[in-house]
Amino acid sequence: MADQDSFLHLARPLGTALLGAQPSTAPLNVVIQPQAIFSILDHSLRRNDDQDRVIGTLLGVRSEDGTEVEIRNAFAVPHTELQEQVEVEMEYQKTMLGLHLKANPREVLVGWYATSSELNMFSALIQNFYASQGDGTWPHPAVHLTVSTEAGKDIEARTYISAPVGVTADKIADSTLFVPVPYEIRYGDTEKSGLELISGAKDREDRTIPIGTDIESLERAIEEVLSMLERVSEYVSSVLDEERPPSTALGQFLMNALALAPKVDPADVERDFNNHIQDVLVISYLANTIRTQIDLSNRLATAALITSADGLGGAPGGEGGGQRGGGGQRGGRGRGGQQRSGET
Repeated sequence: MADQDSFLHLARPLGTALLGAQPSTAPLNVVIQPQAIFSILDHSLRRNDDQDRVIGTLLGVRSEDGTEVEIRNAFAVPHTELQEQVEVEMEYQKTMLGLHLKANPREVLVGWYATSSELNMFSALIQNFYASQGDGTWPHPAVHLTVSTEAGKDIEARTYISAPVGVTADKIADSTLFVPVPYEIRYGDTEKSGLELISGAKDREDRTIPIGTDIESLERAIEEVLSMLERVSEYVSSVLDEERPPSTALGQFLMNALALAPKVDPADVERDFNNHIQDVLVISYLANTIRTQIDLSNRLATAALITSADGLGGAPGGEGGGQRGGGGQRGGRGRGGQQRSGET
């Protein structure tokens, strides 16, 4: 991402015609979640060839005083830009907004995005729509996020709020002063591992990277922690040796970070770790035993079904054999009778 710029915010007085009906132009601090950036980039990749930019709606949360906005989600809005007019699917935007608010009731409409750094008359029209009363963000200002997606260049993001420029209603509709506001791309510990994995694919020709096992992830995390500890230790040693100038802010930060670490005896840590390993081994043994018992039960059930099927198939053959034996006895009696009659 591009480096953040420093901004000087000048509050411009509003026109007398619409005084009191305009949102606040107070400076904002915008926090952007990575999933919102990924949604915007995915929308840009799926755009038509004849489209220079695509737009969409930004969702998130806002502080009570409205000075801080956190962008958490985004969805695409179909639109068409010609030389003299712009068409935005308003009904589609309202329908999708209602569905998203039902799925995430804590989020609200905070603004819109565009995949181009250019600000023109069409941008002013769309900004006024998102900042309007009723379906817009009024009385809070709508945040306009621009993300440049030019191939071969770094991704640059900028955030703006707006203030009216025209003195009449007709002029205000298509004239807007875009005021830059600072932003920050913030992610938590849960997103850090995924972002590190994605960033590892940028140096590969096929832009892919295999997902490692849990043991490999743990090993990589431990190596990173050891590297950071070594870097901090080198910095502290160089400051103590007067090789580098000290920093009060950095020293206070290190003290606060170390104060959060629990004071535990290494022997207790080793004992707890060994107990945990034993618990894991017991659970693994029980799981293997249950798996073996289930397999053995399935085999016994299969053997019982095969045995019962063989018994039912052999019963008709036994009855036929008995009948054949009886026929032989009757034949023997007949032959015996003939012998006796010959003797007489």
